[in-house]
Amino acid sequence: MDKAIYTIGHSTHSLVRFVALLKKHAIETVCDVRSHPYSRINPQFNRETLQHALKVHGIIYVFLGKELGARSGDPAAYVNGKVSYDHLAKTGLFKNGLERIRAETEHHRIALMCAEKEPLTCHRTILISRHLHQSGSRVMHILESGGLEGHEESLTRLLRLLRLPETDIFKSQEEIIAEAYQIQGAQIAYEFQRVEDQALKAKKN
Repeated sequence: MDKAIYTIGHSTHSLVRFVALLKKHAIETVCDVRSHPYSRINPQFNRETLQHALKVHGIIYVFLGKELGARSGDPAAYVNGKVSYDHLAKTGLFKNGLERIRAETEHHRIALMCAEKEPLTCHRTILISRHLHQSGSRVMHILESGGLEGHEESLTRLLRLLRLPETDIFKSQEEIIAEAYQIQGAQIAYEFQRVEDQALKAKKN
């Protein structure tokens, strides 16, 4: 069995298209890593609706948002109201979530699912895949087009996006990649105050 771990973003796909992407890559289990598995914009991906649709096609649904979601319920994961991916990765729940993924991979071909279509703007890549990759797991990202991008290819793209050098005489490649993760994580991490402010503005308007 191919023990690679896949990731996918549901984006604005129809359920038909989403299932087709999963079947194209022979995915047997979808691990939902959204903290809140509901969407007003794309209700077809609400937890119960998605779970039923996947079951019809013989695909298992597993919710891991509590363990691996980007909006942690653990205060230890926050710094000044914003999630720190470094802190989150050290929580017991997160570590347990990674172990569940590794265990599931022994028996099924799995895909971690979140909302973002672009892997580089999602915690499934910048947080979860980082630690899976560093521990030796092979991670493959299913793109919106249906193609695949290996995690190392994603990292190369991230360095270019952030305009960081792939080599540096003063830094090791590991240090450069760590910096890239740090920068991108800070840009996309959930910030409680910012989200609350946006909600208040929406109510006033």
